[in-house]
Amino acid sequence: MSTKRTFFGKLVRWIRNLVLIFIVASVGWTVLAGFIPVYVTPLMVIRSVEAVFDGKTPKNSKEWVPIGEISPNLIQAVIASEDNLFMEHNGFSIKDIKKALKHNKQGKRIRGGSTISQQTAKNVFLWPDRSYLRKGLEAYFTVLIEVFWSKERIMEVYLNVIEMGDGIYGAQAAAMEFFGKNADKLTRRQAAAIAVCLPNPRRFSPATPSAYIRRRTSTIMSLMNKLPQYRFDE
Repeated sequence: MSTKRTFFGKLVRWIRNLVLIFIVASVGWTVLAGFIPVYVTPLMVIRSVEAVFDGKTPKNSKEWVPIGEISPNLIQAVIASEDNLFMEHNGFSIKDIKKALKHNKQGKRIRGGSTISQQTAKNVFLWPDRSYLRKGLEAYFTVLIEVFWSKERIMEVYLNVIEMGDGIYGAQAAAMEFFGKNADKLTRRQAAAIAVCLPNPRRFSPATPSAYIRRRTSTIMSLMNKLPQYRFDE
């Protein structure tokens, strides 16, 4: 057997073992995250490091609360704003992806077609980036959470880890920071205002909304009226 063939065989086995280790580790990680609170995400770490390099004190305002302690208004608002097919799809919305591609081809501001499931997978397991590698891993972890988590759990994790302001993560922290109340007390307008700011939470604030945010908030409230009432705590 030639040295070249021996090397190639070892390389194939090494890659195979690496892939198997990744699959086992990622599945185990996903299953575990389906039962325990997610207190730290890659984005939180990145934002903290960025703050340190900017000479600032990192801000990490967050508090995990079960979904039963989050206002149904906020659940309704994020579904209306971010993913109105959340309860129907299996992690991916072909309809929204096509709409995003059509929008982006027109040369307008880049719009994503990510579902709440995809955003949750990205926030919990990955880093913010537009590379093909990141998107591929996002799709992989989206499949995993759709298989191993319920829709209730996906929504619970999403609303507890998503960035809702500069150094503000999750519904409870946002409710306290912006409105001085617990997440279960958010009104329909407050919930809609938070949801509207999610695409760019460090630029927009639901507490001091611009004219654009006020218009979008009214639009989302109108859309909320057309959706079923979602309650996961019953």
